[in-house]
Amino acid sequence: MNQETMPSGKLAVFSFVAGALVGALVVALTTRKTGPEVRADLKALGRRAKGKVGELSDQAEAVWNEARDRTDQSMADLKRGVHEAAEDFKRGLHEASLDLKRSVHEAATDLRVGIASPAARSTEVGNGAPLT
Repeated sequence: MNQETMPSGKLAVFSFVAGALVGALVVALTTRKTGPEVRADLKALGRRAKGKVGELSDQAEAVWNEARDRTDQSMADLKRGVHEAAEDFKRGLHEASLDLKRSVHEAATDLRVGIASPAARSTEVGNGAPLT
């Protein structure tokens, strides 16, 4: 198995177990104990390794679940924020549209009043000359 094809969590567990086995082999080959004593030590080492792997697995699962929960919460917060921003944008756009309609209506009314009133057409504009 190479590092590129194995997920990092599995690689860590594999490395731990491989290290434990190599260590047990070294102890078995260099010890001055009898066969039954070595086997008992290896069994105890195996039980400890199994327990440690179980602990590491539980810890990894807890970290994974916490990360997943945080990600879910962040996604929900992001969706809520985007939705609120979109609603604010819609409200602002609607208000701007109403303001524009009001301004156009007022300008049209002012223009109609100005065209309809002959006195308004002959009003002097800035330089004192009557409008024709």
